Amino acid sequence: MEVEVKLRLLDAVNHSRLKEILSPFHIKKLNQKNVFFDSANGILASQRAVLRLRSFSNNNNEKTRCVLSLKAKPVLINGVSRVEEDEEEIEPLTGEQCVEEAGKLGFTESRIIKRCKDEFGIDGEMGFVCLGGFENVRDVYEWRGLKLEVDESKFSFGVCYEIECENDDPERVKRELEGFLKENGIDYKYSEMSKFAIFRAGKLP
Repeated sequence: MEVEVKLRLLDAVNHSRLKEILSPFHIKKLNQKNVFFDSANGILASQRAVLRLRSFSNNNNEKTRCVLSLKAKPVLINGVSRVEEDEEEIEPLTGEQCVEEAGKLGFTESRIIKRCKDEFGIDGEMGFVCLGGFENVRDVYEWRGLKLEVDESKFSFGVCYEIECENDDPERVKRELEGFLKENGIDYKYSEMSKFAIFRAGKLP
């Protein structure tokens, strides 16, 4: 179970201000591309599951890592997200090929793909289709013993900004983060939708 605090930053100004304040604690910047898959008749969606292929690129736009993840039964209440998550690394070249031709995903040697078939009922004849996706720029910070992830998610219909923190004590972390944001005049709201839900809705929350 992945448990995260998710707070939405209201605009680019607040996003930039937060990054400037956190700059002494910056660890790394990640360029991510998130692409989603399902069967043509939406078997995963009907069971509240999401299959995501996330690729990481360097500054030369070369793929350095590729992670396949299966998320199920998400709950997002008052800025705290809980979701069942299974992750698995695959070869970046394999990931690229699956994005170009979604049918290849079903023939990939993968624990997660096997789960999609065995547990969710996506059979070989049905196969996978690509739903599209979005790009995300993630800045990671080590702050007061917490790992903060500040995201700039670039959808075809707009940009969304968010701060996330995975922790087993989300209420304590949320109080600490809210206090910090208020002290520094950063405007925010509790996130009400996952990035995938925003992508599928086709509009910003």
